[in-house]
Amino acid sequence: MKILLIGNGAREHIIAEKLKASPKCDELLVYANKVNPGIKKLASIYHVGKLDDVEAIRNFAKENKPAFAIVGPENPIADGVVNALSMIGIPSVAPMKEVGQLESSKSFTRQLLTKYSIPGNPHFQVFENEAGMDEYAHKLDQIVVKADGLQGGKGVHVQGDHFQTVEEGLRYAKDCLAKDGRVVIEEKLIGQEFSLMSFCDGEHLADMPPIQDHKRAFDGDKGPNTGGMGTYNYPDILPFLTKKDVEEAHEINVKVAEAVKKETHTPFKGILYGGFIAVKNGVRLIEYNVRLGDPEAMNALTLLETDFVDICEAITKGTLNHLDVRFAKKATVCKYAVPEGYPEKPAKGEHIKIGPLPKGVTMYLAAVDEDAGGLVMTGSRAVAFVGVGNTIEEAEKLAQKGVESVEGKIFYRKDIGTKELIQKRIDMMKRLRG
Repeated sequence: MKILLIGNGAREHIIAEKLKASPKCDELLVYANKVNPGIKKLASIYHVGKLDDVEAIRNFAKENKPAFAIVGPENPIADGVVNALSMIGIPSVAPMKEVGQLESSKSFTRQLLTKYSIPGNPHFQVFENEAGMDEYAHKLDQIVVKADGLQGGKGVHVQGDHFQTVEEGLRYAKDCLAKDGRVVIEEKLIGQEFSLMSFCDGEHLADMPPIQDHKRAFDGDKGPNTGGMGTYNYPDILPFLTKKDVEEAHEINVKVAEAVKKETHTPFKGILYGGFIAVKNGVRLIEYNVRLGDPEAMNALTLLETDFVDICEAITKGTLNHLDVRFAKKATVCKYAVPEGYPEKPAKGEHIKIGPLPKGVTMYLAAVDEDAGGLVMTGSRAVAFVGVGNTIEEAEKLAQKGVESVEGKIFYRKDIGTKELIQKRIDMMKRLRG
């Protein structure tokens, strides 16, 4: 079987590894916008082109005839690459553009939940002009402003983090309005965030373990937002969540998959990734993504015991309910080594050297290339290290050894997965819920 993978980050590196581990995968075809040395070693054909060139991707697929495609990043989904491949008879583990609006339009998702009476929305309003905007924002205690379209994870601005006053937030909202013609203003939610990703074949869902991501660049959740500095999960649920929290999140995913099919007349096939927050009285939805998270993919796929190709085929055929999707009951911690100055002024063109890794640590390459001198950072997150253990303490120590093995102009967060940081999360939820 030939399989096409679109994308070239660390998320795609672990996808490539899982696909190649299946006895069903004979050839891995990769369409990327840059060289990723880790993925290139696994690929039969590694083609570098533009990820927004839908026609070029379609022609590459037409020529190489894969059994199916899997799309890593969000932009090609929003650009309609799945639709284009479908037209030449190639199914994808990723949704059609219409369904992909769950990620590519913040207003679409909020309005979908309202229309189909799905719980999880905060108080929000979508604005297509400035009328009533100031009044609405001042009515809320604290606000969150969301640019409507894809902004590479940088479009959501939160009061207290990205701006201090409602007036500053409104200035950003008006910029978004001028750029996109639409902006969402909503109440700021207080609680603990978690990701619940589900494989979805249009009808049936299979959940991955709940995972917590760390967006801020520096220890103690300080500094600018990034694509994600690291993630962790527990052998069971995260310790600041209840079983009911996870059940509520699962129910929202189920109802959203049903609603988006009704709304667009198109089934959701791929990975439905709900970004949730546990609040004082239950769970709210922050946003949806329509592909595997990065770094969350590293935790979930590391633990996946079921053949990944079998899951992909079941998604495309609508037979996920016939498959036993299993994950190892272990803890994982993922930590990213990133270039000095990331995310605002990252060092580029700097060499890094990775030392020997202990057993229980795996490494996934992201924004790096290779030359005669070894690995070279290209400006974004460089290398992800995943530690796996029976306990979170074991997993964290291993992930830490991974990032410490890197020589060069990098930094990383030392606190992800540590007892101290997790205890803060637990204490906060205890205070919130009494």
